[in-house]
Parts: sequence; structure tokens; C-alpha cells
Amino acid sequence: MSRLRRTLAAAALSLATFLPAGFASAADLPVKAKAAPDLPWFILIDNRVTFSYIFTASQPGMFSVNPNGTVNAKTAKQVYSFTHFDIWQYGQNFFTISLYKSDHNDPAAPCINAGISSAFLPATCAGATEIYGLFRSTFGFNQIFNTKAFTMGPLQNVSFEVGMDANTENRFFGAAKRDVVAGLQFEFALPYKGYVNVSPLMYYEFANHNSFAQCNSGFSGPLPGVTCLANGNTSYKPTWAVEVNYYMDLGFLPENMQYFSISGRAGWYGKKGSDTEPLPALGAVNGAFPTAIELNSEPIRLTFDASKAIWGPKWSHYVDVWVAYRYWQNKFGLDHNAPSAACSATVGGVTRPSGACTESSLYSGITVKF
Repeated sequence: MSRLRRTLAAAALSLATFLPAGFASAADLPVKAKAAPDLPWFILIDNRVTFSYIFTASQPGMFSVNPNGTVNAKTAKQVYSFTHFDIWQYGQNFFTISLYKSDHNDPAAPCINAGISSAFLPATCAGATEIYGLFRSTFGFNQIFNTKAFTMGPLQNVSFEVGMDANTENRFFGAAKRDVVAGLQFEFALPYKGYVNVSPLMYYEFANHNSFAQCNSGFSGPLPGVTCLANGNTSYKPTWAVEVNYYMDLGFLPENMQYFSISGRAGWYGKKGSDTEPLPALGAVNGAFPTAIELNSEPIRLTFDASKAIWGPKWSHYVDVWVAYRYWQNKFGLDHNAPSAACSATVGGVTRPSGACTESSLYSGITVKF
């Protein structure tokens, strides 16, 4: 394989750990993807399916009150994902679509949460379903300009990056998020075939939906544009984002144990107006609060190359089993400390953070290449 192809292959791994609003999976990325000589426009093509499980996820606005008065904002989620990745002559493309199925503590519409409506019991309603898609594409400057000027020391390349996210949910608040990103990606080499990539980006969530902000919803006032939105459709202000991800084989292990790798990611997303933008952030007056900096991360994922261990190096990363830690604070930009309907609960006349806007969970799954 040429130096260009090796460089592209190393850079390609970065896209697996995206999850900006986050939901791509590091394990879904090809580590040693198979060449596609019959498709000269493409250097590598890789498709994977994943089943994973988030043990203690959370969902803004969704929680229940225990008999002792404490709040339970945790919900397990099953995740079914399809991932496509390719390297073409001038860059890389990554696409993933995932279906998330919650348990009863995150109910599907028309049910609403027990902390908001005491008439609802979580166990009587099906868990919510969410479909989330993410796309990222990079255009390497070394490839576009046929140069090595953007390779220096550990820096392997600089790329122009674009992408988008979209989701739809059948929860009570009916979120339907749409955003775009654009910026640069800086690719750095790590030992043992590893990399770390840093992407400063512009992030623009131009559309979403929030029934809590919709006029006559019971959660907002009667004045369109001041205390409520006529249709509940929000449109946020453009802001900044930084996405960082890494991958490295544990090549220092003895040869008969070289089936393991580590990876991780972190995405920071800036404040984007009020949490029901374009409503003014007046707080208790209209239930609209300023958004906060969002951290969506998976600091560490340990992957076991099961197919290599069982069938040999030829089948490397055809079947991966992995376990990770997932941390997501201020989910979707919602301030986890704000006394909003999404992030707080009122129990016994006292309003306090519910924990629904911060997620800290063990995350595990299996990924199969086909």
C-alpha cells in the first residue's frame, strides 16, 4: 500500500469515535479495512452492524419519582447501528444510523413523565424509540493539492471537514434535531498504528422541536415569541465546536495477546442561545433558560478483536467486542443545573436538578463487519 493509502487509512479511524450529539461508535470504524481494487475511485470501503447497550443513560425531561421522594432519571437503552465508511481519492466519508430503544423510565408518546404528571406510571408505557443519523466527510489538503506540505512531524494531514446530524423521536416533546458542521481536521500520529485527531468546527443547529415550549402545551405561557413558540419549533444560534478522537493498538503487549486496542472521543459544543431559542432567556417568566457548553464524551473504550483471536490475523476486526465509559454533561446544550422542565424536578415543593441532563454510564457492545 502506498504512503498515501497508509496515511488515509490511519486518518480514517478517527471518524469511528465521533458522537457529537453523538452517537457514532468507535468500534464501528474499520481498523484494518479491506482494499477494494475493483472500485478504483475508492481505496477502502467498510460496512458494519453493531448491537450495544447503555446501562444508565438519561433523557432530558424524562424521570420518575420513587416512593421515598428521590428522583430516578436513569434509563437503559438498547442501540442498533449500521455504519458505512469509505476512503476515496481525496478524503473520507463516514455515515452511521442508530435506533435507540429505551426502557419504561423514558416513555414513548403520548405518555409523559411521572415527575411532570402524577397520573402517569412509567411501567404502563412502552419505552421511547429514537432514530439518529450522523454524517462526516473530510477532504485532505495533501491529496487535493498533491503535496506533502501538510505533513510535518506527528502531523499527518490537514483536512476540510463537513457534516450533519439528524434525529427523530417518539417522546412527548417530539424532538427532531437538524444540524450542520464545518471546519478543519488536524490528524496526528500516535505509536502502534494510532492517531489523535482534533477538529475545530462551526456548529449550527438550525432546527429542532420542543413541545414544552409550544403555546398551550401546559408548560409555557400564552404569548407567541415571548413566552412560547406557536409550533414548538426551535432554531438555535450558530456556535463553535471542538471534536477530538483517538485510537491506538496495544502493541506493547506480547504478540500472543495483541488482540486489544483503545479509543475514545470528546466533543465540546458552545452555547447556542436559550434552550428554547428564539424565545428570550427570561427564566421562570417563560421557562426559557440559557444553554450551557455541552460535553459529549467517551473517554475510553477497550476493544477485543474476537475474530483475530479465534480465526487469525486474516480476520482482524471482523468481530469486535468492546466496553466503554460514556459521559455526557448538559445533554443537547441543556444546562443540567437550570430549574427547567428538562433538567429539574419538583418534589415536595422543592425544585432541584433531576439528573436527566447528565449521563454517566457503562456502555458495551459487539460489532460485526460484512
